[in-house]
Amino acid sequence: MNKKLISLICAISCSFLWGTAFIAQDMGMDYIGPFSFTAGRMFLGFIALIPFFLFFELKRIKEKKFSYNIILSYITLLAFFLSGGFAFQQYSLLYTDVANAAIFTIFYVLIVPAISFFLFSKKIHWSVWPSVFVCIIGGFLLTETNNVTVRLGDTLVLIGAFFWAFHIVYLSKFLKLFNYPITITMGTCLIGSIIALIPSLVFENITLGNLLLEKNELLYAGILSSGIAFLLQAYSQQNLSPAPVAIIFSLEGVFAAIFGWILLNQFLSELKIFGIVLILLAVIFSQLAPIYGKKYYGRN
Repeated sequence: MNKKLISLICAISCSFLWGTAFIAQDMGMDYIGPFSFTAGRMFLGFIALIPFFLFFELKRIKEKKFSYNIILSYITLLAFFLSGGFAFQQYSLLYTDVANAAIFTIFYVLIVPAISFFLFSKKIHWSVWPSVFVCIIGGFLLTETNNVTVRLGDTLVLIGAFFWAFHIVYLSKFLKLFNYPITITMGTCLIGSIIALIPSLVFENITLGNLLLEKNELLYAGILSSGIAFLLQAYSQQNLSPAPVAIIFSLEGVFAAIFGWILLNQFLSELKIFGIVLILLAVIFSQLAPIYGKKYYGRN
């Protein structure tokens, strides 16, 4: 099977797990705070990936020599961005609703190509910009636009979007240097859980009993939406550039809306359905336009 097709499937599967995890995130803070939830889910993601690491990558890594200080520095940087994105997203839900969070989270679709172009001078295919614009419009339509008011949580979500964007960009750069997705994801989850644990110990009353009360939400968000999903993200970014893959990741909003309708009986209005269609079209266009241009015009 074509490597790019496999990466595309991984990106869509990742988006599915992220989108369905919104239910767990929304229900998982009855007894624990946002930093505790973030630390718990990331540590569970680390635990879930240990068997994959031992079976698939440990032997390969032992056979090669690396500058482990550089590797650790990159993983720590990724962990900082990932835990920051998780924490701001989780904390924002205390001060805003899911409708507003969806509007501002989707801005990472715009931030990723901007970072790639302005900080790293990476050439961005022309199809990315209209796709980004359509994604943002689609994301806005997926929210309850009649309830939109600006509040503190919206600023936190927007800050989190920057963390997600930098994580996507730097993950692609790191994979070119150290192409071991399982090791990268496992290390990121472990160090990220330690980073998130520090403010949870300072600002929150974290206890084992309270964590166990949220065990179902933590297990889903940790094993599937953190460990497995971010491993799929790493595999997808092996063959897909940051800007196009960020557009694919916007499908998490589509999956969140669909499963909110199926599992929580949330109303799926005509505007929301139109928003879903717009995001799907943007994803398809961002993938097909470069192929069409190369095939018929011999250029990207």
